[in-house]
Amino acid sequence: MDAENCFHCGNEILKKDEIVFDEKKFCCNGCKTVYEIFSQNDLTCYYDFQAAPGATPQDIQGKYDFLDNEEIVTKLLEFQERTTHIVSLYIPHIHCSSCIWILENLQKLQPGISTSQVNFGEKKVRITFNSEQTSLKDIVYLLSSIGYEPYISLENFDEGKKKIDRTLIFKIGVAFFCFGNIMLLSFPEYFEVEEYWIDQYRGFFRWLIFGLSLPTFIYSASGYYVSAWKSMKSGLLNIDIPIALGIVVMFVRSTVDIVFDYGQGFFDSMAGLIFFMLLGKLFQKKTYDFLSFERDYKSYFPIAITKVLPKGDEESVQVYDIQKGDRLLIRNQELIPVDGILISEKASIDYSFVTGEAVPIEKKSGDKVFAGGKQMGKVIEMEVLFSVSQSYLTQLWSNDVFQKRVEQQHKTITDKISRYFTPALLALAVVSFTYWIFIDVQTAFNVFTAILIVACPCALALTAPFTLGNVLRILGNRKLYLKNALVVEQLAKVDTIVFDKTGTITTNKKTAITYEGTELNASELRLLKNVLRGSNHPLSRRLYDFIPNQEKVETTSFEEIIGKGIFAEIEGNTVKLGSSQFLKTLTENTHKKTKVHVEINGVYKGSYVFNNQYRKGLEELFSDLAKHYNLVVLSGDNDGERRILEKMLPSKTTLVFNQKPEQKLQYIEQLQKEGKNVMMVGDGLNDAGALAQSNLGLSISENVNVFSPACDGILDATQFDKIAFFMQYSKNAMKTIYMSFGLSLLYNVVGLSYAVTGALDPIVAAIIMPLSTITIVSFVTILTNLYAGKKYFY
Repeated sequence: MDAENCFHCGNEILKKDEIVFDEKKFCCNGCKTVYEIFSQNDLTCYYDFQAAPGATPQDIQGKYDFLDNEEIVTKLLEFQERTTHIVSLYIPHIHCSSCIWILENLQKLQPGISTSQVNFGEKKVRITFNSEQTSLKDIVYLLSSIGYEPYISLENFDEGKKKIDRTLIFKIGVAFFCFGNIMLLSFPEYFEVEEYWIDQYRGFFRWLIFGLSLPTFIYSASGYYVSAWKSMKSGLLNIDIPIALGIVVMFVRSTVDIVFDYGQGFFDSMAGLIFFMLLGKLFQKKTYDFLSFERDYKSYFPIAITKVLPKGDEESVQVYDIQKGDRLLIRNQELIPVDGILISEKASIDYSFVTGEAVPIEKKSGDKVFAGGKQMGKVIEMEVLFSVSQSYLTQLWSNDVFQKRVEQQHKTITDKISRYFTPALLALAVVSFTYWIFIDVQTAFNVFTAILIVACPCALALTAPFTLGNVLRILGNRKLYLKNALVVEQLAKVDTIVFDKTGTITTNKKTAITYEGTELNASELRLLKNVLRGSNHPLSRRLYDFIPNQEKVETTSFEEIIGKGIFAEIEGNTVKLGSSQFLKTLTENTHKKTKVHVEINGVYKGSYVFNNQYRKGLEELFSDLAKHYNLVVLSGDNDGERRILEKMLPSKTTLVFNQKPEQKLQYIEQLQKEGKNVMMVGDGLNDAGALAQSNLGLSISENVNVFSPACDGILDATQFDKIAFFMQYSKNAMKTIYMSFGLSLLYNVVGLSYAVTGALDPIVAAIIMPLSTITIVSFVTILTNLYAGKKYFY
């Protein structure tokens, strides 16, 4: 680090302000204090990621006194339940890996902070803290004291985050203006015009060209110098180093030509080079912006919620149709999609999706309930305070707690190539320059510059994210909503597919239901209907729809044991519904069918028999999949339909019945121990454990609000017969990535072979570079769309 620069922020130190501490120099007490804070908390490795990564902390005494007002703090908080508070703060200074590292280690600096997660793209940090140990104001002061002052404005809190950075556009404008005028003033040199007045003013034109090149060299290309300098300081070699070196070499060489009257130099090529490279950067930026669109619930979750109408009727509505003041019905295991006020007498809410803590919180009528909580127990009603947050459900779904740690093969390849690319490129440029300098000086400089410019790996870096981003978009249009791009690669690796039966290969739509046993009177039907009202199990929902409308009655207690049945108390009566093993009253008869048994006040009444309707295209789907995958049907039901399934499904399909949720999880675990890469397809409720355990979990949705972060993808039930298409499409997506890798490397080999021989002018190399990026992006777009247009690819 230069002795005249601050160790913390990198700013130049004035002699009168210099502060020396721990043998390091600082520009002010603020930077010294930050260093002391990091030292005391054993966080000095902050400076290992990048030299002088910090910012000078500002004096903010009194600036955030408004955070003492609880009403204001409540508006800023994302989540507030007992002592657990969550807030997302916009921090403009986030700019590098050091920022991410220190902001994700805030718990070491401030007691009471449990976790902090950085969203680098949006420059936000999401902090979970204990309100009894610290406050939002303390956290804001902490962030400000270490140089990361957040932007907080109650009036334009949202608008402040959305300021558009037009710096790149300005740089392109300056480069284009200078490039055009330099070319105009250079035409006498190109055409060797011998007019007297041109010869007389030739020197003036050259110095004018030099003057026009300065804004391009100093301002437009500044981003490359800064990036290259930071890269070298951190001990890394990024691609901006050869680009910056090429620009500097051209500028110095051209200046020498003008000073010693050797010619007009290469200012036109340099200005054109910068202009075309910035155009390529703009294209990449627009491409990345396209890929990082707001993945909100409207695009990704085909879930619904039950809305209670003014007359007491119930209807299923899309979550984004919920308005303030609406009355919602939340069943057992359902996720609360919006903030609201509890209307029911009491509720037990599990906020583990939000906080990671699985202990349910008891709420009473009039209490506020927050989006992201999961209702545990009997059905409740609530009134909506705010409409659904645009990205809140996505945020829950993508929570780090539920992410599966997998190796990204394409990323590994990109990293390996990138690591050795720049050193190899610099070595090739130096060797070629050394060879040509003894033959022709001008050619040597041209070769050196052309090599540095033509071999940009931008296309290589862009190929994987753009391909996967386009695949996510196409799959989303086909109603398969994946958690992130990583899932596409996982999908391509699957070799074993495990299907749940009820609600997965069978449909939840109304089918023939018959009753066997002692006839139920009107009072018993009312009890049964109201107990079923609180359950989300596929059979419960079908039976609830099957029983005629009844007067609504409040249940005293409600307990649903996943995969077994329901026990409830209502109007002084006890009601048990579920499997025969749960009721412990009888065994299945010889005809073994899917049944829900009924017991009221300890007396067995009978059972509802479900004639399962299998999904359209099931046989064709299994037939296609059996050619390439090991198939398993894993069911919690009895084996009454084994013969039917054996006739319908391929002979190689493994059928396993009478599996409790924990047994399903163990079965998948055993497959993985055998080396299988397993995808679990379930309905997201009984199968949550199995979905989480599998290498890839896919939840089938039929417009029921049973949201499970355990799954990696949500498939609209209408697209069930397209699973084979999606599986092969993922393989073709990975094939496209590797083909585009090859194309990008081929482009570099061809470009370098021309550059080394001196046959490639630097300005041509500058034009080719962004064209290569456009070519790769066009290639993957055409190919992914072409694959998507085919039905199957076997």
